[in-house]
Amino acid sequence: MVLVSEEIKARSEMYHGDEMGQIKSKELLKEIGLPNGLLPLKDIEECGYDRESGFVWLIQKKSITHKFDKVGKLVSYAPEVTATVEFGKIKKLTGVKVKELLVWLTLNEICLDDPSSGKITFKVHSGLFRTFPVSAFEIEEKEADDKDVKGNVKVKEEAGAVGVKEV
Repeated sequence: MVLVSEEIKARSEMYHGDEMGQIKSKELLKEIGLPNGLLPLKDIEECGYDRESGFVWLIQKKSITHKFDKVGKLVSYAPEVTATVEFGKIKKLTGVKVKELLVWLTLNEICLDDPSSGKITFKVHSGLFRTFPVSAFEIEEKEADDKDVKGNVKVKEEAGAVGVKEV
């Protein structure tokens, strides 16, 4: 487990709670040009981002295993996931493993080498890699469009009068 130093926390954007963690992790993935479904974490307690160094951390209550159905891969996320990010790339990734045949392999890099190709590459320390369609890791954001950052439901104004009926 990697402990995030107080020095890093002091200069970072930090968010607490699952709802805010979900929103901010998806926003970060979009900001760096990666699919928003790469980090399907649950019960996020804390997330942080040091823009100066690109260091990111996400802490969830317990480890989870997620199956990406479109590519048929099982991925395990530890209680603490850390990485260094830049546009189109997640480097120095910790806390994420993928099941390949009967073996769990630790992922250390995810990159989008050529965004126009529609392909994303996952790498492990041994040099092995696999490439998949970006679309397999995208999730629809129907709910996020109707809420603001604080989770409040946005009110959409309609043209014309609105009638109110008491019951």
